[in-house]
Amino acid sequence: MAKVRILPDRVANQIAAGEVIERPAAVVKELVENAVDAGATRIEVEFRHGGRSLIRVEDNGGGMSRDDAMLALERHATSKIIEADDLNRLTSFGFRGEALPSIASISRFTLQTRETGAEAGTEIVVNGGRLVHVHECGRPVGTRIEVAQLFNSVPARRKFLKTDPTEAAHIVSGVRLYALAFPRVAFTLIEDGRIIFRSPECPGLVDRVGEIFGRQLAEGLVSLEAEEPGLRLRGFIGRPGAGRATRHEMITFVNQRPVDSRTLNYALIESYHESLPKGRYPAAFVFLDLDPAAVDVNVHPAKREVRFRSEPAVRSFVIRAVLQRLRELAPAAGPATAAPVAPLPAEPVLSVPWASAPALSQGGAIVRPVFLPPPPAPRPAVVASSAPSPAVARASVPTETGRDSIAAWRYVGRVHGVYVLFETPAGLVVIDRRAAHERVWFERLQAEFAAGSVASQRLLLPVPVELDPVATALLLDRLEFLNAHGFEISEFGRNFFRIEAVPAWMEPAGAEPFLRDLLGAVREGRFPDGAIGLAREELARLAVAKAIRLPEAAGEAELRALLSQLFACRSPLSSPSGRPTQIELSVGELARRFQK
Repeated sequence: MAKVRILPDRVANQIAAGEVIERPAAVVKELVENAVDAGATRIEVEFRHGGRSLIRVEDNGGGMSRDDAMLALERHATSKIIEADDLNRLTSFGFRGEALPSIASISRFTLQTRETGAEAGTEIVVNGGRLVHVHECGRPVGTRIEVAQLFNSVPARRKFLKTDPTEAAHIVSGVRLYALAFPRVAFTLIEDGRIIFRSPECPGLVDRVGEIFGRQLAEGLVSLEAEEPGLRLRGFIGRPGAGRATRHEMITFVNQRPVDSRTLNYALIESYHESLPKGRYPAAFVFLDLDPAAVDVNVHPAKREVRFRSEPAVRSFVIRAVLQRLRELAPAAGPATAAPVAPLPAEPVLSVPWASAPALSQGGAIVRPVFLPPPPAPRPAVVASSAPSPAVARASVPTETGRDSIAAWRYVGRVHGVYVLFETPAGLVVIDRRAAHERVWFERLQAEFAAGSVASQRLLLPVPVELDPVATALLLDRLEFLNAHGFEISEFGRNFFRIEAVPAWMEPAGAEPFLRDLLGAVREGRFPDGAIGLAREELARLAVAKAIRLPEAAGEAELRALLSQLFACRSPLSSPSGRPTQIELSVGELARRFQK
């Protein structure tokens, strides 16, 4: 067995860096937090090549003396705490004393700083954890830190970084979180020599939200202010009915620290239970202020998570505050409070060009065309008919029915508008209409994607879409894929795009919500890189989940056609999301239930 030994400081720092510095955005986060703690009113962040080659953070804060600058590069050196009990009263960001030595151990690190009243500043250069030099330099009061060649001493870590646009998007997103947290601090963000974000001091949070997330989103927010003994909630929340596909615009702060808190997130979601459909999330920018002793911000090395001393008290307070505000808005919101921001029309199941509409009226798929006839083009492959398509006619009627044909099934009727009952020689079959429609359309879209015959319809007026930096990077990485599957999306400036054409099965009014939902699925890892088959499958699954609307008027003939199409599918027993499409109660089971 190997001898026990003490690790060299340089190796210990590199190990610590693995906990704190996961990617370039983590470096920016630590340096920006130090600048805020130093009392800066102006912070400038610059990076190149996604932060791999250069990160520079400069501020006009208090600065450091030569001795303090040297000590700051030692592990566990901090000016924020003295005793362990100080962890119960934290009011600062960087207190662990690991960030600077960890960053310096995995990069070429240059620190220039000058404190108020000093005649000269100090410059310290460290390369891969080894001190290069320390000498005086001229600079204004404040601190400037440059991090070059990140992970140069641990090249294995570089292999796990994503593309430059993706890493850049994470940096931009992180800086904007701190810009939201401190609207009275002027932020400048520079990428590859180009200023992409410059925000002077803002009078309030909503102005900063408008600069970062767009005026359209900011105008749809309402103020939130609530206070109870020891707790205060403030910020802005979305109106009832204004939902998002993901939680990425649910941003929470605890004592001005950006955090990912399950307690706060679930409290917000629960508050909108009656105001948003299931699966939609509110836009929210909320600040929770409470006694620092009532929250533990030291539960994660990167300080991303917090733990409250009384989770139930915080949760119930947030729910009460948000519900009260939503109820105040309810009279003005009217009947639209329970619908998405831009809901698809309730009539169509899936929309297609005018020429295909009559065929789609069979099988219960009622379609309302919305455009003038398009120029001559190939007919889409996704045309519903009573006969199964060769691409999907691989499965026979399930053996559970006990018959090889469904023609002998007797139609009984519909239940609650959603379920269809058929009497069979073996018992009773209950069909879930929505699940059945989703399975049929899922396999049709899969066949169309595989054949490369995706029909499109051009929009009379292109739909403009403004995205946040992370979503922009994700979309650019998948633009070729989407444009090969019926979309025509073009870049129209930084973080701006235009949807000029959509797949034939999509209602044009749903183009922007669908794109945002798709990017939300990408963020959640549901569109794996480099796996075209899985990406097509996920696109088809998302399409049927978002686009299908059940027609109210569906007669026996249409429901029988749906049944035929369902059992012509490869996997007729479940929807694309795994829900059953039908259940069977045998005669024996019915007799047992009635104790016969």
